[in-house]
Amino acid sequence: MCGFPTPTDTVTPRQPRGQERVITGNRPTSWAFADAFVAEDEALHWARDRAREAGLRSVSPSTGAALRLLAATVDAKAVAEIGTGTGVSGLHLLRGMRPDGVLTTVDPEPEHQQFARQAFRACGFASNRARFIPGRALDVLPRLADAGYDLVFCDGDRLEYLEYLAESLRLLRPGGLVVFEGVFAHGRTIDSGPQPTEVIRIRELLRTVRESQDLLPSLLPVGDGLLCAVKR
Repeated sequence: MCGFPTPTDTVTPRQPRGQERVITGNRPTSWAFADAFVAEDEALHWARDRAREAGLRSVSPSTGAALRLLAATVDAKAVAEIGTGTGVSGLHLLRGMRPDGVLTTVDPEPEHQQFARQAFRACGFASNRARFIPGRALDVLPRLADAGYDLVFCDGDRLEYLEYLAESLRLLRPGGLVVFEGVFAHGRTIDSGPQPTEVIRIRELLRTVRESQDLLPSLLPVGDGLLCAVKR
């Protein structure tokens, strides 16, 4: 039940509408605890090792756990992933999806997708649980079915995130989730100094999602920032 505060209540000053709060405080201990909270198995460690060898970034363990939770929350049967990498995020998504769910994962590097295939197989996922499509995301996404997906996870080219959002809104069913990884940009998103184009584009994405009438957003402070939004 909602109520108005009494004069003796402590009231936090209201943030001006549209203005981001300044993030303060050192939180590495909390983040480390979140990363260690859900243990990862050998298949995930193997996929992470392949990513390191290839010079690729992988989602953090806490981000992976969040992806698994989100996939389970929407009872995902069809998930589209932009950025296969070596399969770290895909393993977490598959573990949260329905047993008959199919992950469609897109990446411009087929050799990376081969590592993901091996990781999925090592975890016991049947080959028909994942559909690997090599290619640039903006060339592949227009070929996917309208309103055919429960969740779209975006971890590709940060410069294309706004275009991914537009495609995701078309791909998602009502009530589906779109998720963007890396929106903190290692703290640069809130830095007041001059920033590269990638960070400027992420800021545009954050504003667009927050102001959209078609989305119900939340920003999760896991890993390097996970922007989530439900399609109304």
